[in-house]
Amino acid sequence: MNAFAQAPSTRELGISLGGINYKGEIAPKYRFGNNQPAVMVFYRRDISSPVTLRASGLLGGVAATDNYFKLPLNQFRQARLRGTLIELAGGMEYNFMDYYDLRRRIRWTPYFFLNVAGYYVKTKTESSTVGNIINKEDSFFSFSIPIGAGIKYALSKHWNLGLEIGARKIFTDSFDNLDKATPTTLANPHNNDWYFYNGISISYTFYKIECAKIYRGKVTPLQ
Repeated sequence: MNAFAQAPSTRELGISLGGINYKGEIAPKYRFGNNQPAVMVFYRRDISSPVTLRASGLLGGVAATDNYFKLPLNQFRQARLRGTLIELAGGMEYNFMDYYDLRRRIRWTPYFFLNVAGYYVKTKTESSTVGNIINKEDSFFSFSIPIGAGIKYALSKHWNLGLEIGARKIFTDSFDNLDKATPTTLANPHNNDWYFYNGISISYTFYKIECAKIYRGKVTPLQ
């Protein structure tokens, strides 16, 4: 029987707490302090030793301010961005070590992920300069490509701890309401915006032993 048995297949359900960050007109460089609280739930299913499929849902805030950057445009504009983002994503992970081999005394692996996502964002951008030269609010649906890396560590047979860092490539410059419709004295219309998610996760793994096909449906009576 052991010669034909297959490795157990796994289903994994988890939750991640972390932050959503934004890079664009108001934050031309990634700034860790711009992270806003976010939560992500995810489901994983292994299809081979290195490859895992996953689906996830992400909810969190978005915020940035020109005050943190001493560039002339940021100091002149004095804009603030606040909003909410919801993301649904699906894709795959590549595990660099055999994380699902229960014979390993210590199970951990770095991994790489590539997803396709749809997101909804609602943001408001306003400036604190005299005359309030910017005051825009908008919401829209669009698509992004999440890409990043992480580490998984097995606390026990079922419980897992994880750390993940990921960037979202988006295809619009309207995330912060400063786009082609904005005067060029206030915005750069040639660079699309980005958003990011960084988080720590806890998850639970369900195991299912798959028997070889030759044994399915066959019952040998006890002698």
